[in-house]
Amino acid sequence: MTSAPIRSSTPDEWSSPRPHTDASLRRIKYGAVRPMEEPGLFARWFGRR
Repeated sequence: MTSAPIRSSTPDEWSSPRPHTDASLRRIKYGAVRPMEEPGLFARWFGRR
């Protein structure tokens, strides 16, 4: 086994995390938060939640 440290050209997520983005900026970029399951046709027609 080699005792030399292994180095990567790309930084690790833990050492350089993504910067915080404001919720309003995320909404502009990606749109509104949507539910995991969209309501079906009858649920939309009859207002079932």
